[in-house]
Amino acid sequence: MTRIGLSAYGMPARDLLELSIAADRLGFDGLWLGEHLFHPAEYSSKHPSDGSAQHHTGPIVVPDTELVDPWVVFGAIAAATTHLRVATGIYLLPLRHPLLTARTVATAQELSGGRVVLGIGAGWLREEFDALDIAYAERMPRLEESVEVLRKAWAGGTFAHSGRHFCFPSLQVTARRVDVPLVLGGNGPKALARAARLGDGWFSSGTPSMESAVALRDALVREREQASRTEPFRCVFRVEDLDAQAVSRYGSEGIDDLVLWADKVWVGATREDRERSLARCAHALGLDPHDVPVAAGS
Repeated sequence: MTRIGLSAYGMPARDLLELSIAADRLGFDGLWLGEHLFHPAEYSSKHPSDGSAQHHTGPIVVPDTELVDPWVVFGAIAAATTHLRVATGIYLLPLRHPLLTARTVATAQELSGGRVVLGIGAGWLREEFDALDIAYAERMPRLEESVEVLRKAWAGGTFAHSGRHFCFPSLQVTARRVDVPLVLGGNGPKALARAARLGDGWFSSGTPSMESAVALRDALVREREQASRTEPFRCVFRVEDLDAQAVSRYGSEGIDDLVLWADKVWVGATREDRERSLARCAHALGLDPHDVPVAAGS
């Protein structure tokens, strides 16, 4: 069965909450939320498109880009929904200490009843790293070591760590195991190999064509075979446009995790207009609505 989610970026927090409540009711699988921490007044970094078509054109972070803290938003969404997954797409893991990330995500996972997916990436905006005094050149090894710490922290019980970037004595983040799917992004060969080796899934950068999606999926299968990974592995593809026939074509290729850009289907001057727009999309895609209680204040 194909799962269809929504990818959001640059939307106000209240709008994200309203979108999620409607998406939960209409049968969408999850909300994938992109992030940046702030807008540098000036920056020269370029987004690594990896040859994939990009939904957003021009600068990705500008002064009027709405930026939110994903975990604050996810807490509100978790309280107002019952089925919708909440996923970071992606979270800039090297910009945080992994113990802080472990604590935050474990709490969100408990509050959501297990609906959190942690999608992570190394980041591309050098100016964010410079402002936080974190070496941009070290972002890849920081990411890999952070994943190691997260896995230890969520296993439950005490653990210690001594690595290149993080070192601490025996401590405990949680007494019991916390299951959090780790999904890595990036379309380049090195990123695909890293996702296959370290992750429970992979999330596409940009909006690859169906032909590119099949090629990327096949490359991930090969990388996982080389890494001797046999566990279930989600390949999640963002798509620009989607209808029932396209869903069927993706399904015939064995691709059953698709994500639409929210700003293509959550449109209108009022909340009611936006909800009708999303409902038309859900109906056209054949989604099964959920019988959920109306959230307070919705």
